[in-house]
Amino acid sequence: MRSNRATMRAGVSMAATLPMIAGALALGIPAAHAADSPGRDTLAGTKPAWATTKADKGATSDSSKVSARVYLAGRNASGLAAYAKSVSDPSSALYGKYLSAAQVQQRFGATTAQVTAVKSWLKSAGLKVTGTTQHYVTVSGDVAAVEKAFSTSLHNYSKGSKTYRAPSKTASAPDSLNGAVLTVTGLDNAPHTASHDDALPGPTAAFKNAGPFSSYYGSNTATTLPSAYGKKIPYAVEGYTGKQLRAAYGAGKYTGKGVRVAITDAYASPTIAFDAATYAKKHGDQKYSTSQLKQVLPSEYTQTEACDASGWYGEETLDVEAVHAVAPDAGITYVGAASCFDDDLLDSLSKVVDNHLADIVSNSWGDIEANQTPDLAAAYDQVFQLGAVEGIGFYFSSGDNGDEVANTGTKQVDTPANSAWVTAVGGTSLAVGKGDKYLWETGWGTEKASLSTDGKSWTSFPGAFTSGAGGGTSKTVAEPFYQKGVVPDALAKANSATGNRVVPDISAIADPNTGFKVGQTQTFPDGSVQYSEYRIGGTSLASPVIAAVQALAQEARGGKAIGFANPSIYSKYGTKAYHDVTDNPTGSGLAVARVDFANSVDATDGLLTSVRSLGKDSSLSAVKGYDDVTGVGTPANGYVSSFSRSQGHH
Repeated sequence: MRSNRATMRAGVSMAATLPMIAGALALGIPAAHAADSPGRDTLAGTKPAWATTKADKGATSDSSKVSARVYLAGRNASGLAAYAKSVSDPSSALYGKYLSAAQVQQRFGATTAQVTAVKSWLKSAGLKVTGTTQHYVTVSGDVAAVEKAFSTSLHNYSKGSKTYRAPSKTASAPDSLNGAVLTVTGLDNAPHTASHDDALPGPTAAFKNAGPFSSYYGSNTATTLPSAYGKKIPYAVEGYTGKQLRAAYGAGKYTGKGVRVAITDAYASPTIAFDAATYAKKHGDQKYSTSQLKQVLPSEYTQTEACDASGWYGEETLDVEAVHAVAPDAGITYVGAASCFDDDLLDSLSKVVDNHLADIVSNSWGDIEANQTPDLAAAYDQVFQLGAVEGIGFYFSSGDNGDEVANTGTKQVDTPANSAWVTAVGGTSLAVGKGDKYLWETGWGTEKASLSTDGKSWTSFPGAFTSGAGGGTSKTVAEPFYQKGVVPDALAKANSATGNRVVPDISAIADPNTGFKVGQTQTFPDGSVQYSEYRIGGTSLASPVIAAVQALAQEARGGKAIGFANPSIYSKYGTKAYHDVTDNPTGSGLAVARVDFANSVDATDGLLTSVRSLGKDSSLSAVKGYDDVTGVGTPANGYVSSFSRSQGHH
């Protein structure tokens, strides 16, 4: 419902830039009693940073319609955060003592009395209650009723070239509700467009890679092309498959048996079952068993044009095929959101938690931190904390634009990967050699230069930055306990003396130039719809790969859920569990040659040849130890088995 929205990670993110939000709800706990509004509890973060006096265009018309969500804090918001921390921390006596979804609702959910009180307050102000879930109450009404309910006034503000409505002061709720309201979303929005029954569009336009390729890293040297970094370079791999990734990340004999992974994205690919089965068959992956791949979908889809619905099909396809390739016995449940807007994505995450659909959740989408507001951060964190208490871990790709400067002009991290309650997954360039041998990794960061017209040199080598693993220091989220003592002060304290959350936590293959092969039904220029394969990357790939590795680790633990994994991930820092990834693993510059079809499908419009340098991630660097490109590193041979030995013995 906010004017910006999540973008899938496999594509290029396109997000508007907003000024930074100052301060945040560190644990998503409702704000204390406000001195300046006696009898009211302020709902921190409900007045957006862009609603400045300078941008104020005057009061919103009283008869304008507003739709909002009033999130419920539950009966013990601070207790929820504390329990979520203890149950996830290997050094705590409560470690691994998870609660069922029903127990969570009983212990931390909103009481019937709280829901009744919230509804009667909203109705008494003249708002219409349009729906109730265990997490929120939806309301609609005119501006006058909203102003009365939330003790604020709504004004119109210019933001960029557009004008949006927002509260002129922070919204509040009556303190007689005793903190029953967590926050409200939808007050600060571009007018909400009415939803309608959208039919999903057909498959996206086709994309295919041109050759020549390497079958494993370095197998095919581009002898006829110019050198780079003083030597002849290999052609990009055609696309790694499950066998190569399992070897690189130490899968051993584990297959994820008995473990279920959920994937959230927007919409749903109409050909996913066929594509996944075809891909598995072609690449020697195990055949899907009955009910191994399930989908949980909304009754209708909205915003299909604003969100480029068919563009999300490739994201789902990549996520499903990558999980199955690395953890062939794991169950996969795809939970599709009705759109790419926060409210719908939050609903998908809540479905996973409320019905405990899986213990591991991979999410390859997000936005820039400047677009995150504290009210939404609180709503997301509540879902992540409820999940942690049930033993559910959330994995989010860290983004594909490095430090975001080239994309937005401002150095910043992505969200929800910036939440202290999720595992942020960064990205690498991966070299797997002959016989599936792990050679090395660098941080993922690509600089691209094109072949000169005479074919004798690379124009302006090494060229401009194109994409790279998202990372850096949050401006809004405080430093979480598990990062203390591992993350260097230079990173943790980059934005404040007290320290902030640094992204990512762990990483895996992401560079599309050392990418993964996927198979998807696509629409070709002649109008035919057919299955074909292409190489893809992005932290969109890293997230499902790590989720699949976690499924192997959970199997190694005898099936006991790992839950929110960060405390465990950091407790293994500096051990043989990780490959410590640096940008310069071989001592000299690294690059691959890549040939693309100019029209994306065939050679009729010619070929484009370029050199892609590895380990050049904007201003971020992968160095020895923890870094803001790869976190603690990537899983090594000892990672999966470390969960069988060191955990679950309290």
